[in-house]
Amino acid sequence: MDIPANERAAILAQALPYIQRYAGKTIVVKYGGAAMVNESLRAAVAEDLVLMAAVGVRAVLVHGGGPEIDAMLRRLGKEPVFVQGLRYTDEETMEVVQMVLAGKVNKELVSLLGRAGGKALGLCGLDGGLLQAERRTEGPDLGLVGDIRKVNAGVLRAALDGGFIPVVATVSGGVGNDPKSYNVNADTAAAEIAAALGAEKLVLLTDVPGILRDLKDEDTLIKELPRSGIEALKKEGILSKGMIPKVACCAAAVDGGVAKAHIIDGRVPHSLLVELFSDAGIGTMII
Repeated sequence: MDIPANERAAILAQALPYIQRYAGKTIVVKYGGAAMVNESLRAAVAEDLVLMAAVGVRAVLVHGGGPEIDAMLRRLGKEPVFVQGLRYTDEETMEVVQMVLAGKVNKELVSLLGRAGGKALGLCGLDGGLLQAERRTEGPDLGLVGDIRKVNAGVLRAALDGGFIPVVATVSGGVGNDPKSYNVNADTAAAEIAAALGAEKLVLLTDVPGILRDLKDEDTLIKELPRSGIEALKKEGILSKGMIPKVACCAAAVDGGVAKAHIIDGRVPHSLLVELFSDAGIGTMII
């Protein structure tokens, strides 16, 4: 349906103050879930990021790729192993993780952004010591799964200053002289990167509308949540399962100095633009 000219003009005018507000600011986007496997949604995300860059936003894209890793493991005759819902990463699996995330998914995203008219630079945590991690010691043994101890933000700033959209695959190097590579959680990596860059926003593209008081009713969306209110939601049982680590990453980013963190629905085309450049916004904002 064609939108009348006056309505199109109103939409553009509404975006102006937000474009002015975020020009020159850094926004870190964590990309995964349905938005990553659906071709039309992938194209929409790429267009959103290119538009953001075109109006002066310093955008960083951090991605995972769990389904692609599982598919490659099975092609190689190796069944993925999970412990308490978390991927176990042995030496052979780590080789596949690095190959798929840094060599396949990352370059596909760089190419996609290029076709949308953007200038993207593919990186992983091994490049320039971007991410340095230690093997996780808390909880169940997950093999070569790491917790980030350092982010070399200068690598990303150099790319941003050069006009690139950095696209980061979350494979990390070890700390100091540790020669191993580690599989790190993409949500956590995005939060750490956002804090290290002093980002204005961290945006997690997910497969849900945001934080819902009632999982069966999208009208119960919590649009704004103060950092101090997270524990109360946990006690009420409103935060559960996969939402708990996502909210924890948002909290870590805010604690690290990021102004706002957002959990938005990546299944909605152009959800990034709706969140950034409209009065209504979308999803849950943690402040």
